[in-house]
Amino acid sequence: MKPSRLRAHFVSHLQRRRAARHFLRHFSFELFRHAPVSKTVPPDLARTLTAAATEAPDQLLARLHSHPDGLDAQQAARIRRRTGENVVLHERPLPAWLHLWHCYVDPFNLLLSVLAAASWYSGDLKATTVIGCMVMLSTLIRFVQERRSSRAADALKAMVSSTATVLRRQTDDPAAPVETRHVEVEGRNVRCVEIAPRELVPGDIVVLSAGDLVPADLRLLSARDLFVGQGAMTGEALPVEKFDTQRRATATSPLEMDSLAFMGTTVLSGSATGVVLATGAQTYFGTLADRVAAVEQTPTAFQAGVNKVSWLLIRFMAVMTPIVFVTNGLTKGDWLEAGLFAMSVAIGLTPEMLPMVVTSTLAKGAVLLSRRKVIVKRLDAIQNFGAMDVLCTDKTGTLTQDHIVLQRHTDIDGRKSVEVLQYAWLNSHYQTGLKNLLDVAVLAGSDELGKLDPARDFRKVDEIPFDFQRRRMSVVVARQDGGDPQHLLICKGAIEEMLAACSAVRRGDATEPLTPELLAHIRTQTDTLNADGLRVVGVATKPLPPGQDRCSVADEAGLTLAGYVAFLDPPKDSAAPALASLRANGITAKVLTGDNALVTARVCREVGLDVAGTLQGSQVAEMDDAALAQAVEATTVFAKLSPLDKERVVRALRANGHVVGFLGDGINDAPALHAADIGISVDSAADIAKETADIILLEKSLMVLADGVREGRKTFANMLKYIRMTASSNFGNVFSVLVASVFLPFLPMLPMHLLLQNLLYDISQTGIPFDNVDEESLCTPQHWNVEGLGRFMLCFGPISSIFDLLTFGLMWFVFHATTPAAQTLFQSGWFVEGLLSQTLVVHMIRTRKLPFVESRPALPLAAMTAFTVLTGIAIVMGPLAPYFKLAPLPGAYFGWLAAILLGYAGLIQAMKAWYGRRFGW
Repeated sequence: MKPSRLRAHFVSHLQRRRAARHFLRHFSFELFRHAPVSKTVPPDLARTLTAAATEAPDQLLARLHSHPDGLDAQQAARIRRRTGENVVLHERPLPAWLHLWHCYVDPFNLLLSVLAAASWYSGDLKATTVIGCMVMLSTLIRFVQERRSSRAADALKAMVSSTATVLRRQTDDPAAPVETRHVEVEGRNVRCVEIAPRELVPGDIVVLSAGDLVPADLRLLSARDLFVGQGAMTGEALPVEKFDTQRRATATSPLEMDSLAFMGTTVLSGSATGVVLATGAQTYFGTLADRVAAVEQTPTAFQAGVNKVSWLLIRFMAVMTPIVFVTNGLTKGDWLEAGLFAMSVAIGLTPEMLPMVVTSTLAKGAVLLSRRKVIVKRLDAIQNFGAMDVLCTDKTGTLTQDHIVLQRHTDIDGRKSVEVLQYAWLNSHYQTGLKNLLDVAVLAGSDELGKLDPARDFRKVDEIPFDFQRRRMSVVVARQDGGDPQHLLICKGAIEEMLAACSAVRRGDATEPLTPELLAHIRTQTDTLNADGLRVVGVATKPLPPGQDRCSVADEAGLTLAGYVAFLDPPKDSAAPALASLRANGITAKVLTGDNALVTARVCREVGLDVAGTLQGSQVAEMDDAALAQAVEATTVFAKLSPLDKERVVRALRANGHVVGFLGDGINDAPALHAADIGISVDSAADIAKETADIILLEKSLMVLADGVREGRKTFANMLKYIRMTASSNFGNVFSVLVASVFLPFLPMLPMHLLLQNLLYDISQTGIPFDNVDEESLCTPQHWNVEGLGRFMLCFGPISSIFDLLTFGLMWFVFHATTPAAQTLFQSGWFVEGLLSQTLVVHMIRTRKLPFVESRPALPLAAMTAFTVLTGIAIVMGPLAPYFKLAPLPGAYFGWLAAILLGYAGLIQAMKAWYGRRFGW
């Protein structure tokens, strides 16, 4: 068996069916980001998409039996019965019998099977039976745990859902969705509903806005400043602008069509409507699913850590097994028996329970985290959760209550202005793109408009959607009362970006040029508001000619600043204790926000977060990577950041050796979520943020996050226990075998004894995933340390050998088991001592404290170890002893055994104290 095959065993369950299946199931663009795919699709699909891109909208809708106002619920249900659900054909769950077979076919079970065959061939049916039981138990435990883990993971992922907005015509069907709203599309007020993407059918008309994942292949019917990120499918770095008509005459591939949008791509800015052309496996995405699933993914930090540990144990086994074989062959002269014994030692050295322990521990951790309102989308992200030492978080909704209230609406001199509120209300009311909490607060403040009815007095003409480069958005309205015939552009956005687009200001009824003196006055006013913890948004206007019904970003120039609207988002009561808890757990919090630095610093002070330094996005953009790497260490608040600025800060922290978590929920957070070691989002986040994240919080709270970190550390601590126990125990056993093989005239244990002992020891360790973890192990981030594992093995392994040698002396000198005729008694003595000392080490190494007194094991672990001890003694002392070529031990033996085990426990405890002081635990 090749070493690479052996190594692959340890991470097989984690790597098998991981990213491809998960992201195909959830329409994730990240799959293609790692592996851009060919533009080649089946000719029939290419022709269909190309034809639809140039077909007249009314003809296309007629061909799809659709309507400009969408399908009704009954039509959609009939089409869905014919076409199936909008789900890409990801890898189906394996049938139980095939999964059972895969659980058997791994390198270690195959080695055991070879040994069983050799025992059967030599006529040793007892050894064959024992080895067969080992294979069956190993296979069944892994099968049961993997099935349970898979079901648990699927159930948790199902708790995180995304939706698609579709137009639905009115129906009398009582089963039709009742939660509806109305949007304006091409001047028409139409009815729409939110449905699960899997329910989409060809002919549905989908409404898209910034932050959405395109849920199916669409022909666009309308588009306003629509930019789509389809680099996930093509490898292109820049977003692509899409239109409602085909503009490029040279386009040959469907991906080059201006009027098509594809499943799995991302709406970066703008808004659009589109009719569904294809769903599920019939989409461009679906035709490439099999090809993408075959792409080998780069191992995560967790998998790389397991890989390194596996290699360490495999190298140890590869070196020691031949030495055992040669030693016994030379000293005993029976090379066949020496070969069987060496193979048994190899099996004993193999941590065959590692896949089961890893899988069970991760699955159990995911379930426990779900009870704390933390959903794990990728199981091996739990280790990164526990290893995280820097958390980058946004401000709104995390440090603050996420309940924004409109506090002030003033002119440029700070006087209350109903006119400014009316402009802001019209802007928020008529925009159809990305509505945020500021818009909700403006609309909720409409009571202050008094008897004014802006919706009655104005009609919408056009809009320019928000994006994160301009950081503003505009609507164009016209008066309904036949007054001023001119159209009015109303723009609302971040104050700095608004000032960059303004050339004049409104003061009373007069309009004045924006002079440097006025600019300084405005900044003084807004800085005062920011220092009070208020977020300031500028409102500006511009008259447009009556005949101009279509506008673009170019029209956002020469604006007249009317005033400001200011918002308050109070700090959360839980923010201060949550930050203190993170700090106590060794995690440094940094705030990465697009908001103003003064507002952010005020909030940080109120929640007890010491601000060591502040950087603006403009400063970050000017720094090279080396300068930024130094700056991020001394900076707490990063303000006015663009999406790429956030990503650079995260990457700089990672390059400095930190394990970085990023908590975000917006479109602008997606690059940083992807760049972080562990991306964290919330269930109410934009689709792109949820799909990019590894962990989803059902409650946007740092307190929930702090609890989740502790669960992640518990999970990793239990995995580390198993690895430490196995490594140190194996090293000691092999050393004892070598010494005994040189001096004894017979084998210290038969191959069957080694296998039986290993089987019972494996049973005792099935309780490790459920064990308690000491508080001290949860206070600091935890990382893989392969070098430290080797040192741990060398320090603790020989201790067991010391007491093995004392047992050899006991059996040789006290009970006179000195000849081949008395070897059964000798082997029985070492079998019991070896099994009990291995089981004892489970409890000794699971904690740095005094076991059973200062640190108590969980009930499952205590029960399994007690079962192992009693079963081992019962086998030797009961009627089954002859069957296993063992012999009952004299009563005096157990007095000596108690002394040996007490001495072993004392020396291990002393070594733990020294090792903890010298190297840490």
